[in-house]
Amino acid sequence: MNDAKRFVVKVGSTLVTNRGAGLDASAIARWAGQVAKLRQSGKDLILVSSGAIAEGMQRLGWTQRPSAMHELQAAAAVGQMGLAQVYESCFREHGLRTAQVLLTHADLADRQRYLNARSTLLTLLGLGIIPVINENDTVVTDEIRFGDNDTLAALVTNLVEADCLVILTDQQGLYTEDPRVNPGATLIRQAQAGEARLEALAGGTGSTIAKGGMLTKVLAAKRAARSGARTVIASGSEHDVLLRLAAGEAIGTLLSPQTTPLAARKQWLADHLQVAGKLGSTPAPRRRCAREAGACCPSGSIRSKGISSGARWSPAYRPRAPKSRAGWSTTTRRSPAG
Repeated sequence: MNDAKRFVVKVGSTLVTNRGAGLDASAIARWAGQVAKLRQSGKDLILVSSGAIAEGMQRLGWTQRPSAMHELQAAAAVGQMGLAQVYESCFREHGLRTAQVLLTHADLADRQRYLNARSTLLTLLGLGIIPVINENDTVVTDEIRFGDNDTLAALVTNLVEADCLVILTDQQGLYTEDPRVNPGATLIRQAQAGEARLEALAGGTGSTIAKGGMLTKVLAAKRAARSGARTVIASGSEHDVLLRLAAGEAIGTLLSPQTTPLAARKQWLADHLQVAGKLGSTPAPRRRCAREAGACCPSGSIRSKGISSGARWSPAYRPRAPKSRAGWSTTTRRSPAG
């Protein structure tokens, strides 16, 4: 890990808000001190921080996370102010400035906005600024949300081509079983990102404050591996965890990429394409589409489902064709959300 130049560090709600008791300024100050030292050694760092909704809940006096979208958005609006203030004040103590960046899935699914976000983040890093990223919960809807900040952190890792994604949580790492249920569970020190067994081991959400769980972290590592990034899942309470990881010390669980990194545009396609509709296709164009990347044969399509004028790519399906036109097959194409 000591050869990594660019890090994306995700800090979960449970850590940032001291398990929902309000923003933990002392913990944020410790991470700020570590980030400052890494910056002095020439490392680039981006923070993906949860905590806006949890902080808003605390300020509003809510003890349970609401389920209604408008209430979640209201909590995010209230909490985001406090989150930004604490990060800025903690980093100012070390002579560093922060920048708040709020994103939705729609921002990254649109190719031009994706490139704009990349350009902005790289410019901020070049200026010595520490970007603090969160999902824009105040305006997000189910259709354009990331769902959890583990996923957002992985997408940002690919966006800026970071060398390492560090996910700080309230657990030591990924275990063979839930250590809260079975104290004899064993910590998995190292594995390959994308191993099917890891998803089975990961389990569900372990906190009423946090949105994600260990499963979202395992899936985030799998996604980040597309750009060749390594992922470390470690305890945010570990002393000098970021400094020790950057120095090459084995802490938590290291999930390494097991495939060749995808080209930048293919990463974007893999991360953000969504099904938009269906096209019926005869065998010949279907085989050509499977054989040649980007190939398509409009003359082989006789029917469509759910395709508007704005849709770009769609999955093919087996339509109910007349008996004289047999041999229809199914393949898959996906479309960027727009």
